[in-house]
Parts: sequence; structure tokens; C-alpha cells
Amino acid sequence: MKTHDFYYDLPPELIAQTPLQRRDGSRLLTLERYTGAVEHKHFCDIADMLRPGDCLVMNDSRVLPARLLGHREPTGGAVEVLLLTDNGDGVWECLTKPGRKTHTGTELSFGGGELTATVVGETDGGNKLVQFHYDGIFLEVLERLGKMPLPPYIKEELSDPERYQTVYSRVNGSAAAPTAGLHFTPELLEKIAAKGVKLAYVTLHVGLGTFRPVKAEEVSEHHMHSEFCMLSQATADLINETKRTGGRVVCVGTTSCRTLESLARDDGTFTESSAWTDIFIYPGYKFKAMDALITNFHLPESTLVMLVSAFAGREHVLQAYETAVQERYRFFSFGDAMFIY
Repeated sequence: MKTHDFYYDLPPELIAQTPLQRRDGSRLLTLERYTGAVEHKHFCDIADMLRPGDCLVMNDSRVLPARLLGHREPTGGAVEVLLLTDNGDGVWECLTKPGRKTHTGTELSFGGGELTATVVGETDGGNKLVQFHYDGIFLEVLERLGKMPLPPYIKEELSDPERYQTVYSRVNGSAAAPTAGLHFTPELLEKIAAKGVKLAYVTLHVGLGTFRPVKAEEVSEHHMHSEFCMLSQATADLINETKRTGGRVVCVGTTSCRTLESLARDDGTFTESSAWTDIFIYPGYKFKAMDALITNFHLPESTLVMLVSAFAGREHVLQAYETAVQERYRFFSFGDAMFIY
């Protein structure tokens, strides 16, 4: 299976640069995965697509303001640091720009010296290990000095950083938002719960590996970066009950899907668990837990298009994407959504 098999042509003007005024005002393309049939709705209609007894599984990870702008000491040259993984004791794996000028031993300063750092090493993949020095609580310093790490295809500044967080985000740790969840409002979630749909939460801290391009010509040769995920006993009980009573497990986003598929036991049941996962889902994969998926539109040739194709069939997905392009849907993080069932 070739990476190019998952290519589609996307006009650049369809890449959403800003969120809509209303979170649930985006459009919703529904895709029946066995027939390929599509319908056009709005996201606020999602409650009508869910059934009593279903379980809606959401990723409650919260995006860190993980982009730091500062300078190198003593030259004063500009530097940009993106926090990826907390290795403990103030050491983070980071992406740095310019990478060639942030070699081991380089001293960095942010916020007029409120936060300083030293590059103490490098990973096999070329990312930097950075030791931060600060007074107080690191997250509070980060809230003051850090910026939201928006994807590179978004060129506009975000006026309200909370619009790149889901309304249910609560566990800090992601380098990017689980964007399918950006469409939900508290009122919409209340309406869904009142219908008899169970609301369950998992945590997967989204790393940049999810969004890195697939450079291998053969899909099977691509390797995913690891991300930490966890699932509580309360969530395990809700999903197990849903399976037992014939309801559907509906994942909000590919991150919720990857969490469930990573932590499910062979029989599709769950217990409280956590793991570092590098699961790579592409056509041929047999799903153990997920019955339906709410997701955004993803980049051509990306691992996320491959995951969706594994669930609904490559031909159905690419045909639905072609329809979305023709109908001028908005694409990617701040764009419109799909419901695949």
C-alpha cells in the first residue's frame, strides 16, 4: 500500500485559518461507512445522530502554551522552542529553531530572564533535551510566557487561546489540540447527555508525531512517535456497559480512537490502564472498540487519513473528501467535521 494512495487535491483557500464564532456552527458531513452514502448537516445536529445507550468518548487533554520565543546567550540571537515531552526534573524534549545554533551547552533566555534554559543533549531523532531554570511553578511561568503552538498551516494569530482548547479539556500535556472536540459546547454536551448518551473521557497527550508527514513510500514502513494515554476505571465501566447493552462506542477524534484501540483487551473490554502508544492504524486494521467516529478533515497522505480509511474504506473516504472539496467545506484544525458511522 503506497502513501500516495491517500492523496487528494485540496485548494489552499479551504484551509480554515480561524475558528467560527460558534463552536457548533461548523458543517458536518455524515458518512455511512459500509455504503459510502454522505449527507450534509451542521455540527449542532450531532445530537440527532447519537442514540440512547451510545457512549461518547472524548480526549480531555489540554494544550500547553508550549511555544517559547526568546534568545540565545550571550549572542542575543532569536530562538524558538516548542515543548514536546516532559522528561522530569525540569528537562523537556523540544524542537528548536534554529536547530543548528542550539547545540548542547547553548544557554537560552525567555521573558527577560524570568525563564532560562540550557540545551543538555539531543535525541536520536534530532530533537533537543532542554533543562529549564525558573522560580515557582513551571506551568504558571509557561502560562505567562508561552504561546499556543498552532499548526504551521494556520497563518493567522489566535485572538482567544481558549478556542484551541476543548470545553472539557482538563489534563495539561498536549503539544496540539484534539481538534474534533473543538466543535462541542457545554450546552450541546448537556443535550447529548439528556438523550441518554453516556459521556466518557480518556486522556492522550497529543505530540507532533501525529502530524508529521509520512515520508516512506510504503505505508507499512512509517513509524509513529509514542504518545502517553490513559483510561480510568469509570470510563472502562461505561464502555464495557455500552458494549454489553448493544450501544455504540463513538470516539471524538482520532486521539480517542487510538487510546481505545491501544488499551482495549483482546475481547474489546477495558479496565483502568495507561501506556505509551505508537499504534499506527491503516487499512487492514481490525477495530476492537470503536463503532463510530467524529473527526475533522485531515491532511493528504497523513496517518490520520489512513486511520479514517481503515474505518470507512479508502474509496469511501476519498470520495467523501472530494465531495467536501466540491461543497467548499473548511479543512483541518479549525475546519468542519465528519461523522462516520
